[in-house]
Parts: sequence; C-alpha cells; structure tokens
Amino acid sequence: MRAAWYEKRGPARKVFRVGELPTPEPGPGELRIRLAFSGINPGDVKKRQVWLGAATPDFPLTVPHSDGAGVVDAVGDGVSAAWVGRRAWCSYAQSYRPQGTAAQYTVVPEGCVGALPEGVSAEQGACLGIPGITAHRALFADGPMTGRTVVVAGALGSVGRAAAVLARRAGALVIGTVTRPDQLGELRELGVDRAASAGDDVMDAVLALTGGRGADRVVEVAFDADADLDARLLAPGGTIAAYATGDPAPALPFWPLAFKNATVRLLGYDDFPREAVRLAVPDITAAAAAAALRYPVAAVHPLDAIAAAHEAVEHPRAPGRVLLALPD
Repeated sequence: MRAAWYEKRGPARKVFRVGELPTPEPGPGELRIRLAFSGINPGDVKKRQVWLGAATPDFPLTVPHSDGAGVVDAVGDGVSAAWVGRRAWCSYAQSYRPQGTAAQYTVVPEGCVGALPEGVSAEQGACLGIPGITAHRALFADGPMTGRTVVVAGALGSVGRAAAVLARRAGALVIGTVTRPDQLGELRELGVDRAASAGDDVMDAVLALTGGRGADRVVEVAFDADADLDARLLAPGGTIAAYATGDPAPALPFWPLAFKNATVRLLGYDDFPREAVRLAVPDITAAAAAAALRYPVAAVHPLDAIAAAHEAVEHPRAPGRVLLALPD
C-alpha cells in the first residue's frame, strides 16, 4: 500500500517519506478500512515535531494521523462480517499504535469506528474523530447535560464546534465564544443560545442565561489565558474541562475555584477511557447524520504532499480542517 511515514521526529520536509509499506491485517477486535481521506489534527503535528508534550516514538516507523474515513474491507476475529463494505469513520488509528491513517489502509479497534451515514461525505467523516471525541469527553465526563449551561471557548474551532453542537443536542444551553466580533455571525449560525466575543460579554451572557448562578461547564481551549475568567464564570460545583493551553505550566486561581468547589478536568485524548470513546461514537455519528456537525475544509492535499499538509496545520492561512486524499 502507499503510505507516508517518519522514522524520527523533526521538521515535516526533513522527516517524511512516502512509498510502499505492507498492507496491515486486522487482528482480533479490529477492522481494516480502505481510506479515502485522512484528517490531520494539531496533535498529529506535535507527535511528529520535537515537542515538549510528544513522547518519543516506540516504533521503527510511524504512519501518522488518528482520524480517517473510507470503506471497511476486512475484519478480525470477533468482529461482525456485516461491517465489510460499509462506509465508516475512525479515530485512534495512531494512538499508541504505529500505523495511522496517512495510508491507503489502516486497522482500528471496532469501538473506535462509526458507520458513516448516508449524506455525510468521506471528507467530513475524516474530520470527526479527535475533535468530536474530545468534545464529548469534555461535556459528559461529569454527568448528563440536560438543563446545564455550557460555555464553549473558541466555539468555531474543531473541538469547540463539536462541543457546541453536542451540548445543544443533549439539552444544554450553550454560550459560544470567539476572539473577534466579525466571527459572531458564523457562531450564531452554529446554533448557540448566545454568542460572545470578549470577557465581559461572556460574563454578561452567562449571568443573563443563568439568573446570576454561573455556568455548569466551561469547555476551554486556552486554559492559561482564560483560567481567571473561567473561575468567575463557573457556578458552584462547576467544571472547567480544558484540552489545550499555551503555557505548559499555567497559573491556577486556586481560591476562586476552591470556594466554588470546582473541578478542573484536563483532557488528554490518547488516554481517554475506551468506554468513554464507545459512548461518544454514536452521538457524534448522529450529529453528523443530522447535518448539525459540519466542518469547513481549508485544504485537501494528496498523500505525496503530506509535508505541505502538515505545514498548513502548523501555519494556517485559512480557517478549516486540512485533509489528505489517499490514492485509489
């Protein structure tokens, strides 16, 4: 099969190779997917970079990317043959595993695969995995969402978009935030209950929607920058669920959080409980089927241009996801 890989970490143009690798065979509990598209996430780029949070690879070579979409063409022991021939999206292909989705074929545990609904393109399917599962964990790790109030910081980002959609579909009131006022129109189109673009604006929206009580959840993309504001936004017993930070050692407003008996939940996708992943997949699939969860696509690169694709994620020039198209 055609695939892209690296054998050491470093700049994309220096470490990536593209060529032929053996086609993987599914083991027990696994499916093999003939991929049409591979989704590239910031975490995929960081795993390839010499980055503080990226563990040294334990494999002779790494085929990158965890997310993708295509058609199931083989199954391992213990997996229903009814999967064969079905369109599917997947995640966790390259989570503690060597052969991700930057290849014509990948094998993935069955619990990390969702059936791709009719009307949902393979391009969109390749966007669902890491963002959707991270968003689902941020929302549901601390209980049901019905009647809750949720602040989604950076709601037009990949995880934020999924969090806003999943929270609304689960019966929550959603306040979405963006960094620029000119993004408010697009945010309202996403279906949030309130759109806000600055700290005081967010605070006013939370107080207005909750009668002054505060938000039950804050889904946070910039924990270092927003921790003080998040502490002010929280209701007693609320949760900040953070999946990213600019500063790797951010300061924590301890007493404001302690007086609210707050929970700070830090989210590392690769280590989510598999039961949490199993619960997330059908909710994400249903949101995609209902056309509620859709991603803008900034660029689609061929497999041979994987270095350029990674650079487009590192230095984005347009909003939206970056994908690889796999050869037929």
